[in-house]
Amino acid sequence: MLGEALRLLRTFHDLNQTQTALRLGISKSYLSEIESGDKQPTLALLEKYSTEFDVPVSSIMFFAESIDRSTPYEAARSMIAPKIVKLLKFIEEKTDGRRPKKRK
Repeated sequence: MLGEALRLLRTFHDLNQTQTALRLGISKSYLSEIESGDKQPTLALLEKYSTEFDVPVSSIMFFAESIDRSTPYEAARSMIAPKIVKLLKFIEEKTDGRRPKKRK
């Protein structure tokens, strides 16, 4: 789920994998493997995402939370996470290539 969250973050900012890989200082193939779930990003890479996209690492990690949790709090969070991903996909579709404004 972390790879999907990172992909959505990239596409929300209207960047392709090549552009994102250059900004993050990694290869496009490594980025592809992360987004497809074949590899897990390092904490250092998550910090680069955080800086580049102005999103706290904790918010990025929210999407990586395991769905299989036993406490009611964790169960509620696991139900909400996929809905947030769907919302981000909806926003991605509606922006249709428009770039969000960067905060200063």
